[in-house]
Amino acid sequence: MIVTRFQILIKTPSTSYLNHFRKMSEKVFVYGTLKKKEPNHYWLTDSKNGVSKFIANGQTCKKYPLIIGTKYNIPFVLYKPGVGHHVQGEVYEVDEKMMSNLDKLEDHPNYYIREIDDIDIKRPGTTENERIKCWVYFMKNFKEELLFNQMFENYSSTGSHGLPYLERSQREKNYDHFSAIKK
Repeated sequence: MIVTRFQILIKTPSTSYLNHFRKMSEKVFVYGTLKKKEPNHYWLTDSKNGVSKFIANGQTCKKYPLIIGTKYNIPFVLYKPGVGHHVQGEVYEVDEKMMSNLDKLEDHPNYYIREIDDIDIKRPGTTENERIKCWVYFMKNFKEELLFNQMFENYSSTGSHGLPYLERSQREKNYDHFSAIKK
């Protein structure tokens, strides 16, 4: 009996082959340390976390305050529509496993709250804008004085603001970051 390559794949698919066809069911807009060239981007590229695919650069349709807060210089988009800037970021299509792991990273729903919002994107290779729905991690129930922080349109951990992001491994274990941000 002759066994074809197709029959072998059907009978014994490899993990990478299965990951390639895993359902990419969610779009997520990232604006901080998950963007390319930022300290936590590896979360989106590590196959142990699931599957992600870069779709396009984008910006929020509504204005929001993007600030850098806590003594660890963490970027936050405060849920205060109409205040701040159209926040710049990146859109990724992710599978359920990746979304679940991003929720763990962002401590959703205890710290950040993930909600669907409208994002304007420019498809690579075109000049046309498209409005899509994406998950965005917002900071809700925040201290009002955070609205007096400098607001940014685009985040970079090495920006001219002089507030470099501090990796989790370098932070104090007992620091209460909730009380620095939350009401």
